[in-house]
Amino acid sequence: MNVFKGLVISFIFTLLLLFLFSIILTYTNITEDVVAPVIIIITMISILLGASIGTIKVKKNGIVYGGIIGIIYIIGLYVISSIVTTGFSLNMYSIIMIILSILAGMIGGIVGVNMKK
Repeated sequence: MNVFKGLVISFIFTLLLLFLFSIILTYTNITEDVVAPVIIIITMISILLGASIGTIKVKKNGIVYGGIIGIIYIIGLYVISSIVTTGFSLNMYSIIMIILSILAGMIGGIVGVNMKK
């Protein structure tokens, strides 16, 4: 249940930040070169937050639960992407996202377990 809670929080936070970023892109002169790094940062922050909140009530193994949240999040994201996008494939950018997602989840899990109740 904690993993599900962390996933839901991560996806909601991602949607909110991406919506905010799309508004900023629409009304400013920001180049599209910043889109990929900002998406990576938004994804990592969302997973970190979701894993932290999802593992607050867990007494131990926060790194494992956080890693699971990161893995399920990124797999879900890539399944949705493969359904929506034609010509979807894994590339170096995808591998970096997968690794960073797992790491962000693990760090978030550690933070969540060690937060004061």
